[in-house]
Amino acid sequence: MVGTRDYERLAFLHAPDATLILADRMILRASLRVEAVFGWTPRELEGQSIRVLYPGQTDYELIGERARKAMLATTVYRDERFMRRKDGQVVWMEGHGTALDRDDPQRLAIWTYRPLEAGPGPEGPLTATEKKIARYLVNGFTSKEIALALACSPRTVEVHRANMIRKMKVRNSFELVSRLLAAPGEGG
Repeated sequence: MVGTRDYERLAFLHAPDATLILADRMILRASLRVEAVFGWTPRELEGQSIRVLYPGQTDYELIGERARKAMLATTVYRDERFMRRKDGQVVWMEGHGTALDRDDPQRLAIWTYRPLEAGPGPEGPLTATEKKIARYLVNGFTSKEIALALACSPRTVEVHRANMIRKMKVRNSFELVSRLLAAPGEGG
């Protein structure tokens, strides 16, 4: 006979979204879905800092602080942000987190992650094509490589990049990529 504890364990392990139990931003437990979402097995992630899933140290610090502040005020926090897979690919994710200690949200928290097809639109919605191009830009592709992947001309990519620079109120491509990586208006 299956007991209540067995059902709870099964629910966690087989949750439809990648689920992590964190203590002070260290991964205590990871559900089986993390392998499909992030490319890591649960065993590889357990005991690691969640930093391994962020594109860079700045993202880890800024998004973590934003989430900590928000989780002081709300029971379940939601955001969208770029995260890094084991293979190094940066992907757009939806995250949900809840703190088990509301006075110290990072002491013990549960987070779930789900990949999203769309990218960020902080200053105005990006078009579907701009969102596709944004995913390539944050992964270091050149305009020629993006054009080849999307079956368009490099000039078309440049026009979309210019539109994103304008919409995101940055000065150049370097700032655009930095802004895309930190883009979520409410990261966690």
